[in-house]
Amino acid sequence: MGKGELRKDVLKARGSLSPVEVAEKSKRILTRVLSLEEFHRAKTLMAYVDFRNEVKTGDLIVESMARGKRVAVPLTDVSGKRLVPSLLLDFPGDLAPGTWGILEPRPECLRPLKPEELDLVVVPGVAFDRQGNRLGYGGGFYDRFLPQTGPDTVWLAPAFEVQVVPEVYHGPHDCPVHILVTEERVVYARRGKQ
Repeated sequence: MGKGELRKDVLKARGSLSPVEVAEKSKRILTRVLSLEEFHRAKTLMAYVDFRNEVKTGDLIVESMARGKRVAVPLTDVSGKRLVPSLLLDFPGDLAPGTWGILEPRPECLRPLKPEELDLVVVPGVAFDRQGNRLGYGGGFYDRFLPQTGPDTVWLAPAFEVQVVPEVYHGPHDCPVHILVTEERVVYARRGKQ
């Protein structure tokens, strides 16, 4: 199955989840993430802000800030084809709808961090396999961003079980995640960067 067809099928399956299912499954995923040693060790993390039927990240952001962690969210620089991590001081007050309607830092609240300052990156995606291979939305933003992070930065993807497939095609520029967390399991896909 090609990337386009797989993306369409998984987005349809994820889109069929009810708001109650999304909230309940997201809560179970959050509980698993909060129990991870990689989360406890992280002093600075970047998390995507959920959109449509993605795994909800708001509670993760709030809980991380409450625990004294530095939390960034990405600003999408479409013209530069890059993500800029921006430190949050007020969630969701620092944010406004930006690129594609996704909440991102308002211009006056932009506090850029260097990618190598991040200990943990919470990565969105459409589909994943148990080897950590990721199918994104097609823009390549995270595949360009992740290699800029530090050698010990952990890449973690929260996903619903309906997003886990037997195999995701991956090319030389695709970045597999280290840890995949669903409502049912935690999969350690990779140890260290390759």
